[in-house]
Amino acid sequence: MPIEKERRVLVVFPHPDDEAFGVSGTISSYIQMGVPVTYACLTLGEMGRNLGMPPFATRETLPEIRKKELKAACAAMGLDDLRMMGLRDKTVEFEDDEKMVQLVTDLINETAPSLIITFYPGYSVHPDHEATARAVVRAVRRIPEAGRPKLYTVAFANETDHDLGAPDVVHDVTDMLERKINTLNAHASQTAWLMAEMEPKIRAKDPEALERFAKEKFYNYRWHDDFEETF
Repeated sequence: MPIEKERRVLVVFPHPDDEAFGVSGTISSYIQMGVPVTYACLTLGEMGRNLGMPPFATRETLPEIRKKELKAACAAMGLDDLRMMGLRDKTVEFEDDEKMVQLVTDLINETAPSLIITFYPGYSVHPDHEATARAVVRAVRRIPEAGRPKLYTVAFANETDHDLGAPDVVHDVTDMLERKINTLNAHASQTAWLMAEMEPKIRAKDPEALERFAKEKFYNYRWHDDFEETF
């Protein structure tokens, strides 16, 4: 479906490269449209399992490397409003809930987005993903319904692997594949092994690769009366 132009977009993810896989084509599309995009990355992903292929990072150097990779990924997308929020990787789930909600609320109040993109709580696998998703949903829920921005969420598994059904929104980002490839390659410490396999397939227009990388899928968050009970 065509990507609708927004007034402003706020993207909130916990780790460098979270944006690359599922939304970098969408981000690039908005930027090409002239839509301001703010990306709030909560940590530097300093506990990432991969150290490059072949390894070029160590546990001591990985935080700075991932910071540089994140900046390079934003440059590849054309994004110039990156917020590095300074939380520690693999500890987001232990942060105080109200602190997390306030962090997101402050971002919303400053940027006044018409659209927010994050993970779908309960369907995003990693504890840091889940904590980020909960904070965003709670912050948005506190906004009076008439004034809420749209909320697009990424469910980590394929739609056949969960009970959310088919995605509500599918963006064809074929025109942005070069930027997406460059964004993924920017996160080399974490993605080199994947891109060595997938980049040739994408460039060869392999149907499975294009389905995976050229279609970015989102769910509108389904607001529940028993919201707090679902977490």
